[in-house]
Amino acid sequence: MLTSLYIKNYALIDELNVQFNNGLTIITGETGAGKSILLGGLSLVLGKRADLSQVKNVDEKCIIEAAFDIATYDLKTLFKSLDLDYDVQTIIRREILPSGKSRAFINDTPTTLDSLQALSAYLIDIHSQHQTQQLMQDDYQFKVIDALAENSANIVVFGKRLNAYRSLQKSLETLKASKAEMIKEYDYNLFLVKELNEINLELVDVEDLESQYEQLNNVEVIGEKLGNARAILNTEDQGVIDQLNTVKQELHKISAFGKAYESLLDRVSSVNIELDDILAELDNLEEHLSSDPQELEKVNAKLQIVNNLFQKHATNTVEELISIKAELESRISNTENLDGDISEKEQEIETLYKELSQLALEIHEKRAAVIPVLTKKLESILSDLGMPNAKFRIELKTVEHFAANGRDSIQFLFTANKGSNYNELKKSASGGELSRIMLAIKSILSEYMQLPSIMFDEIDTGVSGEISNKMGDIMKQMSSKMQVFTITHLPQIAAKGNTHFKVFKTDDDNVTHTQLKRLDEDERIVEIAQMLGGVNITESAMAHARQLLN
Repeated sequence: MLTSLYIKNYALIDELNVQFNNGLTIITGETGAGKSILLGGLSLVLGKRADLSQVKNVDEKCIIEAAFDIATYDLKTLFKSLDLDYDVQTIIRREILPSGKSRAFINDTPTTLDSLQALSAYLIDIHSQHQTQQLMQDDYQFKVIDALAENSANIVVFGKRLNAYRSLQKSLETLKASKAEMIKEYDYNLFLVKELNEINLELVDVEDLESQYEQLNNVEVIGEKLGNARAILNTEDQGVIDQLNTVKQELHKISAFGKAYESLLDRVSSVNIELDDILAELDNLEEHLSSDPQELEKVNAKLQIVNNLFQKHATNTVEELISIKAELESRISNTENLDGDISEKEQEIETLYKELSQLALEIHEKRAAVIPVLTKKLESILSDLGMPNAKFRIELKTVEHFAANGRDSIQFLFTANKGSNYNELKKSASGGELSRIMLAIKSILSEYMQLPSIMFDEIDTGVSGEISNKMGDIMKQMSSKMQVFTITHLPQIAAKGNTHFKVFKTDDDNVTHTQLKRLDEDERIVEIAQMLGGVNITESAMAHARQLLN
């Protein structure tokens, strides 16, 4: 419920701070006193777009703040989905800056207008004669029926099942759409895997193959150069080894003359040993060197296959080819299992379809069962509101497709007069009749579900006498279960309130201000007497006002 409203620097309001109670709150005032300004300020808190022209003093910030007690509203999940801090005493604040920019806060957390509007729908409902269009909307008509049918839990389960059903359908469509393409690729992928398997990639060493190819392709050059090297090292008397042996002999003769000569001899001896080892390696390589054209052709062919695979698959390493082979094998497996996957999805869809159909049937049956109850309640209330011949026919039909809340179509048909044909509400009910129908529906809904605080904005326009009294009784009854505000010009309704506020204007220094005042008992009598008889209050009007209040 709305517990307080603070308005500063808005329209004709300098500063206003008012506390509200539960029950039925009455707001009265002369035409043009500023009741619409209050509604405008409250609408900003509920997410309406701001306009700098609404600011009283454009050099100062405009602030509108509303506090709500939401302990009984079960809104924790909504707050979490909107990424807001939950508090049972929730405060919403709007600010319009001199620059024209607007800011919104929920519990001191900056928020967007979308989030504000999503939350405000659960907090307060401003209703006027011009806001009855939702009566014609299927969603609202289902909301009314399902409240009486206590279908809430079933519809939540149905919605979850329907989301799963649609997700499976989408997956199945994707599988079927890809099946033709995957089958086209299947044979080619088989060929590619066979080609990769034939070369036995796990045993391929490209560097080793390239080394073998270079050796086999250059046997003559290698043999010639190995022979030349061996000759340089080992030619008799002229070879490097013989020359080094001579050096070694000369150094040996002076090695005893100092450590420097002995060290030099050791180094030459080491070189001599290394050269002997190199000569033996040259002899071994030359001995085993042979021309093998067949092996050369075999190595060259394998290298050519590997390089062709690198080019075909746009890779540079064997490891990448192995990874590509694994991916191709996975695609082949998926294609081979595709029919099984499609069949499995179809079975899951069929199972969910049966579950949804059963849930939809249960929802339909509960709806059908309460239609006579709703019709009777509506016609009874409307009779009290001066529409004794009003009749409803609510048509509920099962359709082929699933909707978010079941498998039904709904239509509220109405006639206000005897002998007239039933027709859609928008074609058969006037604005005043729609307003009374909406009041009747809200009254019925308040018996079955937690409604937000509601503000009726001159819903009683064009109503008088006993009908206005009945309208006041309905609002009073609703206020026993929820917070109800009504802006009214009728004394019969004003007298029903638990709390009474008056909107009025004052002029100070040629500046007009709108103010709101909570009336005490004596002030209420005077206000209602003025509503009955005008500014010049008579004793008869005062007596009548006391009678209405009592």
